[in-house]
Amino acid sequence: MKLLISFFLALPFCMVATKLSYRNYKVYKITPHDETALKELQEWGDEAMEFSKYQFWSGPTKVGSETNLMVAPEMQVYFERLLAAMNVDVSTMIEDVQQVIDMENRWVRVDEPNPVNWTVYNTLDEINNWLEELTVEYPDVVEILKPGKTREGRDIVGLKLDFSPNVEKQVVFMEFNIHAREWITSATATWLLNQYLRSEDIDVRALAERYTWYFFPVMNPDGFVYSHEVNRMWRKTRTRYNIHCWGADPNRNWGYKWMNGGASQNPCSDIYAGPEPFSEPSVKVMSQFIESVQENMVAYLDFHSYSQMLLLPFGHTTEHLANYAEMMKIAEIAMNELKSVYDTEYVFGNVAETIYIASGSSMDWVKGEFNTSIVYTYELRDKGQFGFLLPADQIIPNCEETLKSILAIFREYEALYPGQNIIRRDLG
Repeated sequence: MKLLISFFLALPFCMVATKLSYRNYKVYKITPHDETALKELQEWGDEAMEFSKYQFWSGPTKVGSETNLMVAPEMQVYFERLLAAMNVDVSTMIEDVQQVIDMENRWVRVDEPNPVNWTVYNTLDEINNWLEELTVEYPDVVEILKPGKTREGRDIVGLKLDFSPNVEKQVVFMEFNIHAREWITSATATWLLNQYLRSEDIDVRALAERYTWYFFPVMNPDGFVYSHEVNRMWRKTRTRYNIHCWGADPNRNWGYKWMNGGASQNPCSDIYAGPEPFSEPSVKVMSQFIESVQENMVAYLDFHSYSQMLLLPFGHTTEHLANYAEMMKIAEIAMNELKSVYDTEYVFGNVAETIYIASGSSMDWVKGEFNTSIVYTYELRDKGQFGFLLPADQIIPNCEETLKSILAIFREYEALYPGQNIIRRDLG
């Protein structure tokens, strides 16, 4: 039975003047047990628009795999009746989404900005101000980067970290918060940067010094600000495409295998790929910047949430990339290292095999265009308790285990290819 979207219309999120409330919205865990149930859930996903009163937090991918569905209170009885007629298991993941949002960031805000200290999720201004402060504190090590602006005129701000800037080294690019609502990723960016600069752990400092690092804590500034100020569950950019629908999915908008599955051409969809590749100004700006540093780029790490996964290219096909076996072996070791910190379980594998078909991602573009050696996407905590709304008291544990795995990735890669990270030449 197909849902009738007219039943689910609410005020378009873009037209809400005050912060959108998710009071008594419920998130369900649903596991389909046959292809009929899976197909029905996927049809719901195809029809879910940004103004609908339901939204998949994790889409239906395969029989036996859990999906998470958020539903407005006035539609819950209707959905529960539909689900009762299907061959699925159903349980409640979150009883009241707004209550979890309220608990997610419990720091009491005052007139002064919050410090970046990983007891709270910070705003874009707080993050960018902290990056600027680092350039004052470490003028010989860090450099602020502003390669271009977003649709709404915000700077996309990053940091170059290099302990020996007069020496040409291999490059690592770190991407965070390309999806607006995935706040744990930008928190992870700033925590990792802080560790690279201040940690007394000899392994952390050695890794930081061996490469030139590019950190972009918020790749989608417009969407990120909107997720803080208006709609906590916003995912996309903020380009206006019609009277109701705003934004494209910036991780479906890259030009490698664009629209080859797992993306939509409906501007109201959360996975709208845009009218053409690189249509989103933030994506175009960052693709040009990455291209400018890719010659020496040995690694590209992309951070998302949630699901606890480490994913390899590609998203458009289950065909394995050239160094698949090596990257899978490194992933296995790295995820075991991650687990050793807090016993957090991650799965790993090719995107299309592990979760779903998804084309037009930044990770696939980097691998497909430049054949960069180390290319992974992290899906950070958690795995079906809080979803995108990970409480702030989990920021540091999440970051600690993530750093442990990053150390393992580079250790194992360097063991496979000794000398690959060796300094190329003195730039004088």
